[in-house]
Amino acid sequence: MPLLFAACVIGSCVFTACNKKTHPTAATENKVATETTSKARAPKKTKVPVPKVIVVNDNVAQKTVDGRMYYDLNGKRYWKNNRDGKYYLFNKAMYNNPDFRAIKNG
Repeated sequence: MPLLFAACVIGSCVFTACNKKTHPTAATENKVATETTSKARAPKKTKVPVPKVIVVNDNVAQKTVDGRMYYDLNGKRYWKNNRDGKYYLFNKAMYNNPDFRAIKNG
């Protein structure tokens, strides 16, 4: 008998818990609608163009082991051109260009 009573209590709890239906109010429906439309109107991220040439004071630039000057800006590395003193965004042509080699002192 106690087992039957416990089964009835558990069954009625499960039945009433599953039987409840929730109806969203108008305020929550408007909130959901606003959230979905605001996500659609989010501003698009635009790519900022990376400058190819920058001018940097040599005091803030760093020097490699072989003596070449460079400056890191926003994850990009710029190398100093010894002819005009400007820093250029890295490209493969700099390897063989004498303007980007280290200046030998003495």
